[in-house]
Amino acid sequence: MDLYDVLRTTGAVREFTTDPLPDEVLHGILEVARFAPSGGNRQGARVIVVRERATREALVRLSEPAARRYTAQRIAGENPWNTVVPSRVTDDQVAATRVPGSLTEPLLQAPVVLVVCVDLGLVAATDSELDRVGIVGGGSVYPLAWNILLAARAEGFGGTFTTMAVAAEPDVQALLGIPPTWAVACVIPLGRPVRQVRRLNRRPVAELAFRERFDGPPLQG
Repeated sequence: MDLYDVLRTTGAVREFTTDPLPDEVLHGILEVARFAPSGGNRQGARVIVVRERATREALVRLSEPAARRYTAQRIAGENPWNTVVPSRVTDDQVAATRVPGSLTEPLLQAPVVLVVCVDLGLVAATDSELDRVGIVGGGSVYPLAWNILLAARAEGFGGTFTTMAVAAEPDVQALLGIPPTWAVACVIPLGRPVRQVRRLNRRPVAELAFRERFDGPPLQG
């Protein structure tokens, strides 16, 4: 596929056919994805390839608490899990909320699940002393994760970042033997999409890029 076509049509895939994703194809996807940039070119990421059903069922169980809270907050009209506006959803409301299958079933339906991790000892988290949630460290791992989805799209496969299991990171570390100094960045179910995305809905550049200041005039072509 043309690069621009890949960039314009790599959407979030959560429904998969029963087609396999062989190791040789997955290896080819990772062979391309590994050229993603990372801080200082330290390449501190690792990908755990999960196919065992029992392990994926465990990842679903670990994802459910965060997914339940996410759903309860959405029902209440909140932006889930944001760190700016405190949630008004009660623990009882969360406990009474059913987890939609769309938030966990892809981990069971996809032929393979990738758990993407990063060595925190190799991350220059220059925002770690700010009074907000850290963001910068992700720059050393999410380019790789996104490259995986781009390369998969070029091969006719797809997936999406899922992060519900990350809320239970210590349990995920224990499940997969991840050292405590490594962070779990995302969990990616990967497989053949039931429907190939042809068009994505995104804001125009004029609502995305502004000149000189946050409140500056929009960039025009």
